[in-house]
Amino acid sequence: MNKKDISNIRKQFKVGNDLLKINEIFNVYIMKESSEIYHYQSQPFEMLDEDQQELFMNNFKKVLTGQLDEKLFELKFQSDVEDSSQLILHRGLLGSLEDWREQMLLLVEKMLKGKQYENDLVVTFIKAEYLKHMKRRSEESEEGGRDAVYSNSFLLCSINKTQEPKKELQFDYVEKEFKYNVEVDPVINLKTPIAGFLFPCFTDNAADVNHVLYASGKAHEPDPEFIEEVLNAQETLTAKEDKVVFEEIVKDITGNQLNTSTLHNVYEEINRVMEETEDRDSAKLDRKDVERVLKMSGVEEITPEKVESAYQKVIDDEKYELKASSILPKYKSKSIKINTKVANISLSPEDLRYVRQINFNGKLCIMIEVEEDTVIEGFTMIPEAYGGGDNS
Repeated sequence: MNKKDISNIRKQFKVGNDLLKINEIFNVYIMKESSEIYHYQSQPFEMLDEDQQELFMNNFKKVLTGQLDEKLFELKFQSDVEDSSQLILHRGLLGSLEDWREQMLLLVEKMLKGKQYENDLVVTFIKAEYLKHMKRRSEESEEGGRDAVYSNSFLLCSINKTQEPKKELQFDYVEKEFKYNVEVDPVINLKTPIAGFLFPCFTDNAADVNHVLYASGKAHEPDPEFIEEVLNAQETLTAKEDKVVFEEIVKDITGNQLNTSTLHNVYEEINRVMEETEDRDSAKLDRKDVERVLKMSGVEEITPEKVESAYQKVIDDEKYELKASSILPKYKSKSIKINTKVANISLSPEDLRYVRQINFNGKLCIMIEVEEDTVIEGFTMIPEAYGGGDNS
């Protein structure tokens, strides 16, 4: 799934939307002390009052909110797994509501196996259908428009922790006295789900039952145990980890020596690869692409053997593909930070070409080429000669 696919589904979660039909909602309450199911309840979503529906709709949108490879991860199911979650989810998707509830309880049992939680949890499942209108082929065409739609059935899971109710002091107007109010019922925190997933994934309106969209509670912190043991999916690297892998590979190849001009060329070349890809966010670089990018950027003495050796040291998988959007800083914004003891500088990857580190009169200096006078605290700086020595 790309950002557009996820956005198309997320924006459907609003009360009264005729393009989204939530057939059933299934809530399961888990006790932290015993790691057991304390209670579960299933009911038609439309039977909830409007305020409750609104709370859950916002919660489901939260599950699908975040950047790909940071908070949302499209994961491929493992093959040859006993009691595969892929099969459980598929049976739940195609079966009756009773079958669906049974299959979801099997998933909850996987969540509880050998796990001790810090809070009571509420696991919420919905079985729903999302309709998307086809575009008209022409004004004369009878197909398309409001009457022709894609129909996509899906399951969504949201996992939320509970918290202790607030202890409050209240004033009774009738009795004219202060009262200490103690609530004993736990509050379910629907504002910040700690995990969740969507099944199946969708790409251009086509369902992909071989993948699941997993949502972590915090950016760059997927739960590997949940991914492997509950979803039975293959682990993945976050965007931050992908970037580190790329940096370490380049450091190994270049001996950790790279000037700003070459680094600018590397980023420019990666951006070009993304621009040439139909869906720029899905652009990936394999080992040969990395070799070509470095060669095109002016890195000297690049050989396939050097690149292969770097891959073996860093990732130990010569077939691993780096996601271009993860390793390229945001190209048009000031996403690159240069931090020194004297000053901190922010600039975009495309403006990196105007920056040089030079050795001037035996001192390391950062030189920034500018096209206009520099203004500091409202004062325009006068160009001046510095030192008088030669640049070495």
